[in-house]
Amino acid sequence: ESDAGDYTCVCGDKQSTASLAVHALPVLFKEELKNEEVQEGASVSLRCELTKAAPVQWKIGSKVLKASDKYQMRQPGTTAELLIHNLEVKDA
Repeated sequence: ESDAGDYTCVCGDKQSTASLAVHALPVLFKEELKNEEVQEGASVSLRCELTKAAPVQWKIGSKVLKASDKYQMRQPGTTAELLIHNLEVKDA
């Protein structure tokens, strides 16, 4: 998308200009989340991979998760990762 714009070819005192529009491809899941079974008190890492870097939002049900001592979010490149620490039965 950052390549969109007006391009000009100049030859002496003559020029030709064209406008370039770039349509973004949708972000898709290259690798989806996998089910996990973990012992109470442990930590777990949930991760998915996208077809391109894009902002993600982590939720449990309809509740949006925020970074805290319990929840850590990382997003190196196209991989989105949620780390949940000190798991409790209610975290299922």
